[in-house]
Amino acid sequence: MPPRPPLAFRKRRTTLSLPAESLSEAQRIARTRKVNLSTVIGEALSEGLRLQATTERSGEVLERYKRAFSGFSEDEMAVLNGVILEAPTRK
Repeated sequence: MPPRPPLAFRKRRTTLSLPAESLSEAQRIARTRKVNLSTVIGEALSEGLRLQATTERSGEVLERYKRAFSGFSEDEMAVLNGVILEAPTRK
Protein backbone atom coordinates (compact mmCIF):
# COMPACT_ATOMS: atom_id res chain seq x y z
CA MET A 1 0.00 0.00 0.00
CA PRO A 2 1.52 3.38 -1.01
CA PRO A 3 2.13 5.99 1.72
CA ARG A 4 -0.68 8.51 2.28
CA PRO A 5 -0.06 12.09 1.14
CA PRO A 6 0.34 14.76 3.84
CA LEU A 7 -2.94 16.08 5.24
CA ALA A 8 -2.53 19.38 3.35
CA PHE A 9 -2.72 17.47 0.04
CA ARG A 10 -5.61 15.13 0.86
CA LYS A 11 -8.98 15.91 -0.64
CA ARG A 12 -12.54 14.90 0.17
CA ARG A 13 -15.69 15.34 -1.84
CA THR A 14 -18.63 17.21 -0.39
CA THR A 15 -21.72 19.07 -1.53
CA LEU A 16 -22.04 22.74 -0.68
CA SER A 17 -24.76 25.32 -1.10
CA LEU A 18 -23.12 28.60 -2.09
CA PRO A 19 -24.53 32.04 -2.77
CA ALA A 20 -25.20 32.29 -6.52
CA GLU A 21 -23.20 35.51 -6.85
CA SER A 22 -20.15 33.99 -5.12
CA LEU A 23 -20.34 30.88 -7.28
CA SER A 24 -20.58 32.96 -10.47
CA GLU A 25 -17.54 35.00 -9.42
CA ALA A 26 -15.58 31.84 -8.60
CA GLN A 27 -16.48 30.36 -12.00
CA ARG A 28 -15.35 33.58 -13.72
CA ILE A 29 -12.02 33.46 -11.86
CA ALA A 30 -11.57 29.77 -12.74
CA ARG A 31 -12.17 30.47 -16.44
CA THR A 32 -9.80 33.45 -16.41
CA ARG A 33 -7.03 31.48 -14.69
CA LYS A 34 -7.80 28.32 -16.70
CA VAL A 35 -8.12 26.17 -13.57
CA ASN A 36 -11.01 24.13 -12.26
CA LEU A 37 -13.66 25.51 -9.94
CA SER A 38 -12.51 23.31 -7.06
CA THR A 39 -9.09 24.98 -7.15
CA VAL A 40 -10.58 28.47 -6.88
CA ILE A 41 -13.05 27.50 -4.13
CA GLY A 42 -10.32 25.65 -2.21
CA GLU A 43 -7.94 28.61 -2.37
CA ALA A 44 -10.66 31.06 -1.34
CA LEU A 45 -11.71 28.87 1.57
CA SER A 46 -8.12 28.38 2.75
CA GLU A 47 -7.45 32.12 2.62
CA GLY A 48 -10.70 32.90 4.44
CA LEU A 49 -9.89 30.39 7.17
CA ARG A 50 -6.37 31.82 7.51
CA LEU A 51 -7.79 35.34 7.90
CA GLN A 52 -10.34 34.11 10.44
CA ALA A 53 -7.60 32.44 12.51
CA THR A 54 -5.52 35.65 12.36
CA THR A 55 -8.51 37.71 13.52
CA GLU A 56 -9.11 35.32 16.42
CA ARG A 57 -5.44 35.45 17.46
CA SER A 58 -5.49 39.27 17.29
CA GLY A 59 -8.51 39.32 19.58
CA GLU A 60 -6.78 37.00 22.03
CA VAL A 61 -3.66 39.20 22.06
CA LEU A 62 -5.77 42.31 22.69
CA GLU A 63 -7.60 40.63 25.58
CA ARG A 64 -4.30 39.53 27.13
CA TYR A 65 -2.92 43.06 26.72
CA LYS A 66 -6.00 44.52 28.42
CA ARG A 67 -5.69 42.07 31.32
CA ALA A 68 -1.96 42.67 31.70
CA PHE A 69 -2.36 46.45 31.91
CA SER A 70 -5.76 46.70 33.59
CA GLY A 71 -4.27 47.80 36.93
CA PHE A 72 -2.50 50.87 35.56
CA SER A 73 -3.90 54.41 35.81
CA GLU A 74 -4.26 56.67 32.75
CA ASP A 75 -1.04 58.50 33.66
CA GLU A 76 0.86 55.24 34.13
CA MET A 77 -0.41 54.00 30.76
CA ALA A 78 0.72 57.26 29.13
CA VAL A 79 4.22 56.74 30.57
CA LEU A 80 4.24 53.13 29.35
CA ASN A 81 3.18 54.33 25.89
CA GLY A 82 5.95 56.90 25.78
CA VAL A 83 3.76 59.98 26.16
CA ILE A 84 5.51 62.91 27.85
CA LEU A 85 3.25 64.21 30.62
CA GLU A 86 5.15 67.41 31.39
CA ALA A 87 6.15 70.19 29.06
CA PRO A 88 9.91 70.36 28.49
CA THR A 89 11.71 73.17 30.30
CA ARG A 90 13.65 75.68 28.22
CA LYS A 91 17.15 76.65 29.20
